[in-house]
Amino acid sequence: MAAGFDPSGRLPDVFTNAGTSSFTSFLSRVAPEMLPGRRPLPPGMAADLAPHATTIVAISAVGGVVLAGDRRATMGNLIAQRDIEKVHPADAYSLVGIAGTAGIGIELMRLFQVELEHYEKIEGAMLSLDGKANRLASMIRGNLGAAMQGLAVVPLFAGFDLAARDPARAGRIFSFDVTGGPYEETGYDAIGSGSLFAKSALKKRYRTGVSIDDATRLAVEALYDAADDDTATGGPDLTRRIYPVVMTATAEGTRRLTEAETATIAEAVVAGRMENPGG
Repeated sequence: MAAGFDPSGRLPDVFTNAGTSSFTSFLSRVAPEMLPGRRPLPPGMAADLAPHATTIVAISAVGGVVLAGDRRATMGNLIAQRDIEKVHPADAYSLVGIAGTAGIGIELMRLFQVELEHYEKIEGAMLSLDGKANRLASMIRGNLGAAMQGLAVVPLFAGFDLAARDPARAGRIFSFDVTGGPYEETGYDAIGSGSLFAKSALKKRYRTGVSIDDATRLAVEALYDAADDDTATGGPDLTRRIYPVVMTATAEGTRRLTEAETATIAEAVVAGRMENPGG
C-alpha cells in the first residue's frame, strides 16, 4: 500500500486532490509495485512456469464487431485449464481478449477496465476508441521487462466507434506487438498460437459486409480450425459442454452470447465437420 499514512489513518493528499485521469499513472505514483510490469523478477526465462492463453479472433461486421476466444490454457505440454475465459468487455462499447501469460494477461485486462472507468469518472466523458487503444498500448509497454523474460501478454482490442460517420462500419479492431505498438486491422484478425490457422480460415470465408450473426459463426469456425491444427487451442468440448466465449460490440453496447446460443453455433459447426472434416 502507498506510503505516507499518518497515525490517524487519514488518506494522503494524493488520494483526495484532483489528479490524473489515468488510473495507471496514479498507481505508478502511489503503489508502483502493484503494476504487473513494475514487479522485480528473478533472472532467466520464466515462460514455462505459468499457464498461457490462446487463441482470440476478431471480425468486423455490419453494425459492430465480434470477438471470440477458445477456453484452453496450457503450460508446456499440459492443459492447465479447460474453461479459462479470455474475452471480456473493456467498457460499454469495447472488448478485449488476451493471449500469452494468462495470469498477467487477466490482471492487465482488469487494470485496463479500471483505467477506462476511472477516466470516465474523472473527465465525465468516454475515451475515443483510438484513445482506448493507445491507453492499452502504454500498459503493454509497461510490461516489456517481464515480456523479455518470457511473460509476454499480447491482447486483441475491438469495439464500436461511437464517432464513426457510418454506424454500419463502426466496428474496429486493434492488434498490438509485445512492445505496445498498436495497429488497426481491416476486416478480421487473430492472435495466439492458433492465429495462423484461424486467420487462414477467415481469409477464405470473410467477406466485407458480413452480418453480426454470420460473423459469430465465422469466429467459431475459425477457432475450430485453429484447434484442429494447434494443440494449445481448445475446440468445442461437447462432452463437458465447454464452448468458446463469443462477444459482440454494437451501437447497443457489448453483449456476450449465452451458453445456449454459443452451444447451438458450436454444435452446428461440429456437425458440419462430421460430414466434411476438411472444412
